[in-house]
Amino acid sequence: MDFDVIFQSQLDQLKQDGNYRVFAELERECGKYPQAQSYCDASPDNVTVWCSNDYLGMGQHPTVINAMTETLQRTGCGAGGTRNISGNTHEHRLLERELADLHGKEAALLFTSGYVSNWAALGTLGAKIPGLVIFSDALNHASMIEGIRHSRAEKVIWNHNDPDDLDRKLSQYGPDVPKLVAFESVYSMDGDICPMERILDVAEKHGAMTYLDEVHAVGLYGPRGGGVSEELGLAHRVTLIEGTLGKAFGVMGGYITGSTALCDFIRSFSSGFIFTTALPPAVAAGARASVRHLKTSQLEREKHKRQVAKLRKGLDQAGIPHMMNDSHIIPVMIKDPVKCRELADILMRDYGIYVQPINYPTVPKGTERLRFTPSPVHTDQDIEHLIFAMTVLWKQCAIAHAVA
Repeated sequence: MDFDVIFQSQLDQLKQDGNYRVFAELERECGKYPQAQSYCDASPDNVTVWCSNDYLGMGQHPTVINAMTETLQRTGCGAGGTRNISGNTHEHRLLERELADLHGKEAALLFTSGYVSNWAALGTLGAKIPGLVIFSDALNHASMIEGIRHSRAEKVIWNHNDPDDLDRKLSQYGPDVPKLVAFESVYSMDGDICPMERILDVAEKHGAMTYLDEVHAVGLYGPRGGGVSEELGLAHRVTLIEGTLGKAFGVMGGYITGSTALCDFIRSFSSGFIFTTALPPAVAAGARASVRHLKTSQLEREKHKRQVAKLRKGLDQAGIPHMMNDSHIIPVMIKDPVKCRELADILMRDYGIYVQPINYPTVPKGTERLRFTPSPVHTDQDIEHLIFAMTVLWKQCAIAHAVA
């Protein structure tokens, strides 16, 4: 049997549907973000990145770079093993203490990515708590869905950001049934923010644990960057807060925070933690420097908000519709995978603007979009150039549609 034929036929179908993904080959230049060197065909040598999750540019911050460089010179490259076998370094423990403090929790536990932390934590809770029923928001991230599926626990999906539907579905289970409500604060594709207080009210009414994914909020929201739960003063009511070090903190890794017993429970039973090599100590040191910096510095968050508002206002004035939300994520809806890819290619080739088209399965078919993420290091000139390019292309699309 020629397995390559099977592989190729399905890849061809992806291309035909407009959902085949092409990765831009870029090289971030230290100190010049959001500018990057492009190695893509038919694009300028230098482009401006408009779709990075390094929301605050902390991946280029001198404090973070210095911390990583110093630790790299002092400890070497890798951790040397899993946390269980020689990989449990002082830098890991210091970072976990910093993260626990960030969210006002007793303890924290590090993972190699936010995907792994969701998969491992939800998978372990669902598998190891007898009879647990997990109530999952309909738009939860793939990592949460995979963790729940892996656990083989009973799953109930409730309508997105709908506490009333959650209440109805929780009411179908008696008080003796252990329950966990899993949801996100900021949803990454639409940029909407959950009605957190109402969700917590419902969960507490039914005696359910709460599992909050704050990956697109940590560093960005709250007086110390603790996320939406900190901004609303609700973190103490959440059983487990999960976050990432690879977005606003600009480095790499994921984590959970909660009670000492909860974190020790995940540490002791999660295969996703036990059997994977620990983060390099230099990465942990860089992440800790970033977290500590953003606990006290408001500069990055304040400028970030200003640049997000400027881009939204510019798009509005140009008549380019975008999804309205209260977050920093600006989706411009295209609703066609082929057109979305074409627009992204033209922006890259003719204007030196890199934005990755978002298509199925990341978003449902028919909701394809260009997802812009302004940062404090995008200049006013960067924003003006983007709005000019989008205005030109939007008019061309409108004319083409009218002719068709």
